[in-house]
Amino acid sequence: MTLKLHHLRPAPGAKTAKTRVGRGEGSKGKTAGRGTKGTKARYQVPVAFEGGQMPIHMRLPKLKGFKNPFKVEFQVVNLDRINELFPEGGTIGVDDLVAKGAVRDGHPVKVLGQGDLSVSVQVSANAFSGSAKEKIEAAGGTTTVV
Repeated sequence: MTLKLHHLRPAPGAKTAKTRVGRGEGSKGKTAGRGTKGTKARYQVPVAFEGGQMPIHMRLPKLKGFKNPFKVEFQVVNLDRINELFPEGGTIGVDDLVAKGAVRDGHPVKVLGQGDLSVSVQVSANAFSGSAKEKIEAAGGTTTVV
């Protein structure tokens, strides 16, 4: 006789019904796997309950630090990027940087001093780092805080 799919059966004793505890004395009754007496054997005790002691989730501090509502987030542009976008130099404002896609509109702009300038530029922005100011002036340009 050939073995067919509908002849397959699990091994005897392999499949046993789930024990339904806490359903009376007739079916594994009594303590229902909770041991004898004690708080954890009782009905509906919260997991975080510590016997009346202040629970750990209430003892620990709620938030760390604070969020400064007055923090100013600058969009940054480095000198090498300015050199790349404006090879002919000239007057550069925030609007020009937005038009070239260096920064997004509606946010304050800060110029940082990474890279070098090869042309004279007159830059106006919301803020400058010290090194950016030095490098722009060394290249014969000017900085204006808007």
